[in-house]
Amino acid sequence: SLPIAPAEDNRVQLLKPKEENVGTELKTLNQMSSRTNVKSSESDEKPSTSAPIAGNQVKHEKSEEDFAFDEPPFKKIKSTTSPEGKPVKNLGGNKVKEEFEMNWDIVQVLSERTNVEPWVCANLIRLFQEENTIPFIARYRKELINNLEADALREVQQTLEELRSVAKKTHTMIQKLKKEGKLSGCLFTALLNCRTFEELDHVSAPYKTGSKGTKAQRAKQLGLEPAALSLLQNPMELNLFSYIRPNVKGLANIQEVEAGVQHILADIFAKDKDTLDFIRKLCQQRYICIQSALAKVSSKNGNEKDIDKFQLYHEFSCNIKNIQHHQILAINRGENLKILTVKVNIPDGVKNEFCWWCVNERWRPKQFLKPELMRILRNSVEDAYKRLIYPLLCREFRSKLTSDAEKESVMMFGRNLRQLLLTSPVRGRTLMGVDPGYKHGCKLAIISPTSQILHTDIVYLHSGQGFREAEKIKRLLQQFNCSTVVIGNGTACRETEAYFADLIMKKYFAPLDVQEHLSTAVSPEASKEMPDLDPNLRSAVSIARRVQDPLAELVKIEPKHIGVGMYQHDVSQTLLKATLDSVVEECVSFVGVDINICSEILLRHIAGLNANRARNIIEWREKNGPFINREQLKEVKGLGPKTFQQCAGFIRFNQEYIKTFCRDLQRSSALLTKAGAQATSEKQGKKKSKPAPSSSQQPNPLDQTCIHPESYNIAMRFLSFIGGNPNDIGKSDMQQKVNAVIQKEGLEETAKRLNTTVHTLQLIIDGLTQPEGFDIRTDFDKPDFKRSIVCFEDLSVGTVLTGKVENATPFGVFVDIGVGKAGLIPVRNITEAKLSKVKKRRSLGLGPGERVEVKVLNVDIPRLRITLDLIRVL
Repeated sequence: SLPIAPAEDNRVQLLKPKEENVGTELKTLNQMSSRTNVKSSESDEKPSTSAPIAGNQVKHEKSEEDFAFDEPPFKKIKSTTSPEGKPVKNLGGNKVKEEFEMNWDIVQVLSERTNVEPWVCANLIRLFQEENTIPFIARYRKELINNLEADALREVQQTLEELRSVAKKTHTMIQKLKKEGKLSGCLFTALLNCRTFEELDHVSAPYKTGSKGTKAQRAKQLGLEPAALSLLQNPMELNLFSYIRPNVKGLANIQEVEAGVQHILADIFAKDKDTLDFIRKLCQQRYICIQSALAKVSSKNGNEKDIDKFQLYHEFSCNIKNIQHHQILAINRGENLKILTVKVNIPDGVKNEFCWWCVNERWRPKQFLKPELMRILRNSVEDAYKRLIYPLLCREFRSKLTSDAEKESVMMFGRNLRQLLLTSPVRGRTLMGVDPGYKHGCKLAIISPTSQILHTDIVYLHSGQGFREAEKIKRLLQQFNCSTVVIGNGTACRETEAYFADLIMKKYFAPLDVQEHLSTAVSPEASKEMPDLDPNLRSAVSIARRVQDPLAELVKIEPKHIGVGMYQHDVSQTLLKATLDSVVEECVSFVGVDINICSEILLRHIAGLNANRARNIIEWREKNGPFINREQLKEVKGLGPKTFQQCAGFIRFNQEYIKTFCRDLQRSSALLTKAGAQATSEKQGKKKSKPAPSSSQQPNPLDQTCIHPESYNIAMRFLSFIGGNPNDIGKSDMQQKVNAVIQKEGLEETAKRLNTTVHTLQLIIDGLTQPEGFDIRTDFDKPDFKRSIVCFEDLSVGTVLTGKVENATPFGVFVDIGVGKAGLIPVRNITEAKLSKVKKRRSLGLGPGERVEVKVLNVDIPRLRITLDLIRVL
């Protein structure tokens, strides 16, 4: 097998092609991949496409010292000082055949745009073509993707879809122009060179149906194209006076003829690939800025409140290389509301250098030009720049900035959502949920550790009856031995929170040690789950369940309604929905679900499943009883081999429950058999009894782990090698045996002995050694507000508070400090030294749910704004 070197953080990283091959000659890479494929066919060490190519658990991350400032994790192409060698397996080279062929290689362009190695991009294209899901690829195909994380996989997938959309639209345009008889050889080449929608629109705009035609087209219709080509190729024989037709508009005099030739030349220059490449490269080297100003119309007729929101952008200018994503989205919103005017400023030096290059280099005539013809050439170049190229560059810059800002906004929304979904559940506690209210009272619901509703009630805390109702609450808490109160984050939540905080400080609920927490979001699915419960009380139940198992409750809410994003209404709603749905699928899959107790709503978010398949699983479970092992999933209608491959590794089985069920089934089967033996043969034939479970229906201890069924054979060989018992999975004995063998043999040698890869072996080790009921979610963090501060007016500069991160954006983090209005920690105040070393991080960003200690820097009462400084992360 190919050598694989362990990384410093005990993870095995994949070997990749040397850097000199990355992004250069595809031929060399193809030869390399073909050699790899020959080796894999000669030895069974390399798994097939459907064989186990596994990696580490999601819990493994980069070391906490490795901060990636403004860079997505695991994406930068490694330098030659830290090479990762060849890939363990390349799925047939870097050449990928696409449905719509273009003049550019989709693998190379995808690699350039996403900063991911070409061989990884080629593998991902094939994996996506085979309908593999992102959670499955991220966990079980790590060797093929160089350990990329789910966020990076999503970006590659979205960029791939965008490139394919451009290719598809291009070929549709080619067919249309061909049918209309407008397709020339030059136009065909120009269309196939397009890599973006902006380029495609630029090239195809003059040929669209209903267009009056460009100035160049009208000049060509007058027969001036030969004159324009002659000026470049054979100017000595060109006589423009011969084209004058006194009675024809556009050819009436020499000035009109010159103008027509000029328009044709400008059109040629503006659509030439080399010319456009030169001006784009030139712009990259110069200072290009985007400017915004207050629109004259809005300053007269606009709403002052709306205008004030964009005060920062009334006279704004910034280099397009340095402008922040949230600034672009703000400028775009102001422009759409007609409050701002926006323009891209390209310096005159760019125009001057471009014109000189065109006249003296790219479009220099093959023969000597007369002064009057040289004047036409210079005017044509200036006209091409001013009328065609400059507007194209402006559109491209704005489109690129907007696209990048939208993607970053969506990715940040996804990161915030992931952190919220992966909030640790509160296990084994009886909870009281409180939905605050004034006139209609506060709704109470007490739920058991298994989410069963034990009691519901209504108390009136804010109408002068607070003391009397306190006795009632105390009685309920003691009756159900409940020590955790969860308060909904809605109307009257601060007053309700202060009410409970005061009682807790006075130890009113003694001997119970009562804690309080804030919760959010009431699911619209609550009415379906609790149809018989008073609608006013459903909210209290949802609030308590939201803390008991955040993931199970939050998946019931439309992700974009959770409210942890930035400019979510200004970005592409299709992209936003696809990304957030993918994040939910990733979180639910990586946490895993117990197939015999999970809800249909949670099940439908598992990789490979959808609403219909989830419903079929629930129906099978209701009809046949609990699932015994993963193999039984194949009996469910609609779950074919591909669906089973994608979902099986993320579905878990509680072994104690399964063993108890099988024992009861065997006992009842034995009793029925004994009764049947005493009856007559005729009655025996009529009696129907459930048979004892067959060998295929026996429980499999590996089903409680993250190990994929395709790796079970290797896992059993590894257990035999270390002398372990499948029934000891997750116990300390298993951990000791695994550690002893790995320390003695080493990870690589053990993998070679088992004819597998290191990533597969590492995943097997994780699955065997993780304790039963292992959860990747972090420890539960409780908010701890200063009880003496309950309103905005209580704040003062210098006050130190603790709170909980509510939302994260590129410009800062919003923190709920318990006064009804979130404070902002500017991004400049978030430094490495202030971050917790307990949690491993990939960047300096804080996420929703994290507890922080902050100091008040500024309180702007008229605008209700609070500026905070981060002291530390708790």
